[in-house]
Amino acid sequence: MKIMIKEPNSKFIKVRCNKCKNEQIIFGKSATKIDCLVCGQNLSTSTAGKSKIKARILEVLE
Repeated sequence: MKIMIKEPNSKFIKVRCNKCKNEQIIFGKSATKIDCLVCGQNLSTSTAGKSKIKARILEVLE
């Protein structure tokens, strides 16, 4: 008997701020607006499911 465990399809994303070039790790399905920790630039906004990322994506972390 096999028990199937569903793996999450959400990921963490490493992004770079377009304004100050700060690198930051954010959650791909965040429920709130995410700002840069250094300059306050908006990095992503929440949508119904996935976040709309407004910064440059460097790496997808699994």
